[in-house]
Amino acid sequence: MRLFLRPIFFGLFIFSVSVSSCKKEEQKPAAAAGRGRQQGPVEVDAFVVKQSSVSEEVEVPGSLLPFEETAIAAEVGGRIVQMNIKEGTVVEKGTLMVKLFDQDLQAQLKKLQVQLQINEKTEERNRELLKINAISQQDYDLSNLSVENLRADIESTRIAISKTEIRAPYRGTVGLRNVSLGSFVSPGDIITTVRQVDQLKLDFAVPEKYAQQIGKNYKVAFRVDGGVKDHFATVIATENSVDQATRTLRVKAVVNEKHPELVPGVFARINLQLGKDDKALLVPTQAVIPSIRNKQVILFRKDSALFTVVETGIRDSSFIQILRGLKVGDTVVTTGLMAIRPNSKLKVTKVKTL
Repeated sequence: MRLFLRPIFFGLFIFSVSVSSCKKEEQKPAAAAGRGRQQGPVEVDAFVVKQSSVSEEVEVPGSLLPFEETAIAAEVGGRIVQMNIKEGTVVEKGTLMVKLFDQDLQAQLKKLQVQLQINEKTEERNRELLKINAISQQDYDLSNLSVENLRADIESTRIAISKTEIRAPYRGTVGLRNVSLGSFVSPGDIITTVRQVDQLKLDFAVPEKYAQQIGKNYKVAFRVDGGVKDHFATVIATENSVDQATRTLRVKAVVNEKHPELVPGVFARINLQLGKDDKALLVPTQAVIPSIRNKQVILFRKDSALFTVVETGIRDSSFIQILRGLKVGDTVVTTGLMAIRPNSKLKVTKVKTL
């Protein structure tokens, strides 16, 4: 019985070996075909790097202000006896706007002027007497001192009278008044305001990263809230330090035009073109591969892929600035990035430039 089974087992063993060999022979061509497809070049689009102009558009809020604005207040207390304030009208520089009661000061001034006349005559007589040694030098000096003291008192009284006269500091438009004729005002009470609106100022602030890019004579464009056109202003000054609370730099610009839309106090949106670089290197945004540690692009070099680390700058919807890692003339791959590995063979089907 055992002798009879041996040929059967041997035949089965030979059959299994032959079947396994056939399967291996069939798998070899398939594997070889797969390796052939992987080794073929990847078809991609590319972009040739060139120099171009780029800037970052930043919008910041601001306000339109009068070129000058002064609160007209009383320097001394007193009753208003004369008022030349017509609300909304233009006054010239030096125009008398408010007059306070000053009759007591006027009477004191007249008294001092009379005393001065008498003392001046006394001083003249003493000068002649001194020439003939009729009086001592000390007596003459005392009479002369009396004259000088009276002159100083008269000047002090005139200054006090001038403080009862409130005049326009410059040519401007008068605002609404807060007092009436006959009212008593105390020092510091606001009577009205005068605004110089022939020119306007634009007040705004920029983030500290752009502080060094904003300076005198810098041109800015803006549009007021509800406005239909762009207006322009020129920077006249910046604050000398960055605000530590807001991390912004305050800027003032003078508006270069007159327009019905431009009203003091209105909200404005300022459009700034910052970080301008006329020799920037730009690549399409999709060409940059971000990672945790860095950013990379794939260069086409001698029909192969070369991964290169880059440093980026200003970005918009289509392009991104390359600060470091590329040079003019480099060819950057823009499509099929996920299928490319280092040193992969590439075939460029389309090349674009700016």
